[in-house]
Amino acid sequence: MRIDVAASLTMSSPAPATALLEIAVARPAAETLTVLTGGRPADVEEFEADGARVHRLTLAEGETTVTYTASAEDGGPPRRVTAAEWAVALRPSRYCPSDQLEGFATTEFDRRRPAAELVGAVADWVHRRLAYTAGSSRPVDTAVDTLLTGQGVCRDYAHLTVTLLRALDVPARLVAVYAPGLAPMDFHAVVEAAVDGTWCVVDPTRLAPTGSLVRICSGRDAADTAFLTLLGGRARFEAMTVTATTAGALPAPNLAPFALP
Repeated sequence: MRIDVAASLTMSSPAPATALLEIAVARPAAETLTVLTGGRPADVEEFEADGARVHRLTLAEGETTVTYTASAEDGGPPRRVTAAEWAVALRPSRYCPSDQLEGFATTEFDRRRPAAELVGAVADWVHRRLAYTAGSSRPVDTAVDTLLTGQGVCRDYAHLTVTLLRALDVPARLVAVYAPGLAPMDFHAVVEAAVDGTWCVVDPTRLAPTGSLVRICSGRDAADTAFLTLLGGRARFEAMTVTATTAGALPAPNLAPFALP
């Protein structure tokens, strides 16, 4: 199945600044990236950081527009869990303080269950426990804040799921994706957990079928996977549009852990 994605971002800056983008598909069949800054084409540097394709550019004074399009094919081999990934995905991180919720997670879940069952049970629990509420969370909120307020958006659902899994000794990480069928359309955050040596994805929001997700990047939490990071100066994010469509019908929802290429 072919999946087509696109993203358009607009930024403004009163003086030169630096921007880091993580919007490129991990394994594109084809793609284009166009950047205009201060009315002129901009030079863009691509590099890899922890498996993510990062684009760095310098913003000129004035407005900058970024346009990205890509196509991808679903399928491909599942991603194996390396020893380094396993270790990183078990540790507490900025938005996923799993050490603070170990006692809570042990009380709520039976850590003796097989990993696949435990991953599904935690994702189901988070889905039932939280209310999806746009604008309800702050950029600084951790999984503990989300647990206490009982609401959030996709990154909050992902952070709480990752945190509980790590507290149960299941390696887990956040994955940024394009998600055909998502409404309202946006960049989306889901969870990957280590199941029998393979990274398997679950979406605790249940807002998009996992079978058509397109990977952008993965990381410890949202600090590693932000679609835009503005550095230096007083650059400001202005607007964004995201689209993701399939050539055929969307696949049926899959609530079990699913290997994402």
